[in-house]
Amino acid sequence: MARQQNSARASDNPKRDPEPPSNTAKDPDDWVSGEDPMTGAQASYLKTLSEEAHEPSAFDPNLTKAEASRRIDRLRAQLKLD
Repeated sequence: MARQQNSARASDNPKRDPEPPSNTAKDPDDWVSGEDPMTGAQASYLKTLSEEAHEPSAFDPNLTKAEASRRIDRLRAQLKLD
């Protein structure tokens, strides 16, 4: 009986779900930390994308995480990286 319960629990394990729900699609406006300064990784990636898109003005070192995310998404779409 205990073995059946364990196998039922294993199938409910989200790590075993072949298509787990994604939290990467959350709107930046809904982020708890969206008003924090952008991360170093965001700054580096945004700088690279802005150079590749020939839009140096897209990079601003004072952006928030949410603002940086939106600009990254826009530049990725412009460069057809999505």
